[in-house]
Amino acid sequence: MKTDTSEKGLEALIATYLCDTIAGNSFQLRHHAQYNRVECVDEELFFGFLEATQEKAVQKLQAIHGSNYRSKVLYRLNSQIKLLGIIEVLRKGITDNNIKLKLFYDKPVSNLNQQDTELYNKNIFSVTRQVHYSTQNENSLDMVIFINGLPIITFELKNELTKQNVKDAIKQYKTSRDSKEELFRLGRCMVHFAVDTEQVWMTTHLKNGSTYFLPFNKGHNNGAGNPPNSSGIKTDYLWKEILTKDSLTNIIQNYVQLFEEEVEKILPDGKIKKEKVKKLIFPRYHQLFAVNSLLQNAKLNGVGRRYLIQHSAGSGKSNSISWLAHQLVGLFDNSNTNTVFDTVIVVTDRKVLDAQIRNNIKQFEQVKGVVEAITEGSKQLKTALEEGKKIIITTIQKFPYIVNEIGELPGNKFAIIIDEAHSSQSGNTAGKLNETLAKDFEKVQVDGDEYIFVDKDQYDELTSEDLVVDIVKGRKMLTNASYFAFTATPKNKTLELFGEKFNDNGKEKFRAFHLYSMKQAIEENFIRDVLENYTTYQSFYGLYKRIEDDPLFDKVKAQKKLRIYVESHDLAIEKKTAIMIEHFMDSVIKRKKINGLAKAMLVTSSRKNAVKYKKAFDRYLADTGNPFKAIVAFSGEIGGQTEASLNGFSSSAIPDEFKKSEYRFLIVANKYQTGFDQPLLHTMYVDKKLGGVNAVQTLSRLNRTTAGKTDTFVLDFANKAEDIKKSFDPFYETTILGEATDPNKLFDLQSALDAFQVYTPEQVQEFSQRLIANVPVDQLHSILDAAAEVFRSHLNEEQQEDFRAKCKTFVRLYVFLAQIVPFINPYLERLYLFLNHLQNKLGRQKEEDLAQGILDNIDMENLRYQLEATTNIALEQGEELKPIPTEMRGGVAEPEMEYLSNIVKAFNDRFGTAFTNEDKVKKMTEDLMQDVANDSEFVNAFQHSDTQNARITFEDVLKRKLIDHIETNFEVFKEYNDNKEFRDFFAGTMFQIMQRDFMKFNANK
Repeated sequence: MKTDTSEKGLEALIATYLCDTIAGNSFQLRHHAQYNRVECVDEELFFGFLEATQEKAVQKLQAIHGSNYRSKVLYRLNSQIKLLGIIEVLRKGITDNNIKLKLFYDKPVSNLNQQDTELYNKNIFSVTRQVHYSTQNENSLDMVIFINGLPIITFELKNELTKQNVKDAIKQYKTSRDSKEELFRLGRCMVHFAVDTEQVWMTTHLKNGSTYFLPFNKGHNNGAGNPPNSSGIKTDYLWKEILTKDSLTNIIQNYVQLFEEEVEKILPDGKIKKEKVKKLIFPRYHQLFAVNSLLQNAKLNGVGRRYLIQHSAGSGKSNSISWLAHQLVGLFDNSNTNTVFDTVIVVTDRKVLDAQIRNNIKQFEQVKGVVEAITEGSKQLKTALEEGKKIIITTIQKFPYIVNEIGELPGNKFAIIIDEAHSSQSGNTAGKLNETLAKDFEKVQVDGDEYIFVDKDQYDELTSEDLVVDIVKGRKMLTNASYFAFTATPKNKTLELFGEKFNDNGKEKFRAFHLYSMKQAIEENFIRDVLENYTTYQSFYGLYKRIEDDPLFDKVKAQKKLRIYVESHDLAIEKKTAIMIEHFMDSVIKRKKINGLAKAMLVTSSRKNAVKYKKAFDRYLADTGNPFKAIVAFSGEIGGQTEASLNGFSSSAIPDEFKKSEYRFLIVANKYQTGFDQPLLHTMYVDKKLGGVNAVQTLSRLNRTTAGKTDTFVLDFANKAEDIKKSFDPFYETTILGEATDPNKLFDLQSALDAFQVYTPEQVQEFSQRLIANVPVDQLHSILDAAAEVFRSHLNEEQQEDFRAKCKTFVRLYVFLAQIVPFINPYLERLYLFLNHLQNKLGRQKEEDLAQGILDNIDMENLRYQLEATTNIALEQGEELKPIPTEMRGGVAEPEMEYLSNIVKAFNDRFGTAFTNEDKVKKMTEDLMQDVANDSEFVNAFQHSDTQNARITFEDVLKRKLIDHIETNFEVFKEYNDNKEFRDFFAGTMFQIMQRDFMKFNANK
């Protein structure tokens, strides 16, 4: 018999497998004539199920309805499906004349009730081929799956051997399957699959030509698609894994959701209209696989495990966390007799997650009050536990209370789900992070504002993930808790603390328990590739020394201050503002990006620069008659100015205000660089050094998809394309920690610290004993003060710095290694307790700033921004991460002093270029215009004289001001003084410009 290579052959293959009793499926194969296309039901199976499982209820309804029994029940059934959806009806049944009918029996989570298992086995799963679904025509679906006679899944199948593929199946759903047909109405079925032998795609809502299909594929090589299948078709996982009885039951019980949510719709005039819409969510393959794998592992291994889930943006992480939290509550151990966890704790800073979990639980369980959001610390937590709350939601800030509290409850078992926090948009977590963790970064003060100055390859700005890890490390990993950590960009500490160990050629490495990569998310079009159009600008500066003296300064710190000075100079801010706004208008607005609704974010290097940019943007937008506005976002205040005073509305209103059409620019300083989801963000302007995780999270603000968004754009003044690539590569596919932290480094540090003889073993022993005994605090200070006195009197400055560095490294390394290495060394624990307190007594004197005052002695001479390149940065599997540093750094670095003239020359050599005479004339002209505009004689002449006299006064003032520039522009001065033709042209042109600007200024007053 010839092999059937048509789509009917694929139909037969799937149906045969589902009906195969040997495979354990035992679906019933039904004929399409047995399907009632009017009532959307296989009547024989539907009523056969009711009569076999609920005989008494059926008899009561037959008595009530008489000969109309079937039509009455079907009418009630369909009215409930139209109102509530098929999922709600399957979960909760229907009531007819106060008689309850169960339409589906759940699979019991344990073996405690044999009757429940028997009822579950009475569910009837069936498959029908070529289902004629319409009363208007004879069109047919390739296949439909039913449960107890009710259709739940439809299929359109294609076979590449007939020169058709999944795209044709999708087209068929969009063009030949009228969404007005009852079977295709939202909520009637739980999903519609388009399938060929290579790929599977799905939708939950058929809307004719606007239907949106999602991939339901495993992924291949950390990207889209499916891997080769040596034993069959690439897509056979669909019927072998997903469509089995147990799998479909699990999906119905725990995953699919039909709900109503409020969405914002942008009208053609740019206004926002809120409306309620219904949505049906069916899990994507990676979500289903990840959650099921986590549950199976926890069921098998019990409490006390750690899991890292590396899921990219666009992965549907909120739903994955909700589904996991709900199912961990009712998870039974491998014996199916005891629950694995008593309570599930979700750590997040996203308010939306709280609502999502509540809504999910409400659908899945008929139990009220199982979810509690902790807002008041340990007291509220105790109450929640006492009241039997099964799911507790807390913020990162409240998490320390949780850790301390559950550490005191050894009889209880906890599952802790850590969501990748996105709280830097509020500013609160960022502040706490800086207080506790940012000591390792050099901060540079310039004009009263603080900049974190970093060099490439060293930059790894702190995130909320660091705070979570720090909290967990701050006490022993709890043996009565399992940790489930979700992140898109795991750092080395996160991988070693929560990751899965594996052996690679004898070397111990770490990776995530489950991966949904950035590469796959991009290839499956869940997020945009933000590096497709990466444009860099080269900045050229020229500085000059404006004093006769040539003082000495710390060379390294002076260079850093000079770099910040030129990048923050008012002239630089104005020029970059013009470049950005003109680019946005010409390349974004005129080209109607995102249907003309596109927005931009400007990332600045400091709060002071953010304020400068806000004012520069406001001026430029007003001067050019631009209809758009800018919003600024930063924490605290600068010179008495706050977000509210500059924007005209409160800080909390920024996300909602930015949604409005007139606001197209969001200028940020740290805030909103992570966790801010605004799909209309199309363009990002970067004026800040980025690197590592921070670069990925910041630029990823652009990656959210929305209707009409086909690309993104980055214009970068501060970074090189190759450096951005280095930052993204480790997180593009799978992120691997190349080696574990060497625990022997801790013993090396202990030996080195002991050798300083700042303390004695007896002091360490006595201090830890007193601390544990909870003695009065003065008894602790006496021991610490004795050691601190030895430190100050017996160690020189270099030794003191060395001791401080080693002490800090020991404390940091111990709290980390203590979580992952089972040390049996009481002295290390005692030494940690001692040094953790002693280091607070060893504060260094404030370091003298040997670059202080350099900015008072230099000035900007030249400035140019030159388009460098627009690049499509192609990403690849990145290098493995290195473990946390264990170097015993110490000592005092001797500052390298250099003369101011040499510092300026070195800076110009590095950042400047061979400026042309035209550049110098242009720069001098701008300075001269500013000098003349500020001269009282000139202002008075323009206000009170006619044009001729004003011109005479102007030329006198101009010549006097020009003399001030004789040193830096002698050639220009000489030409002006000796060449009448040049003098007339130069002065005449400048006068016309000044006259125009002066009249414009008065007109706007």
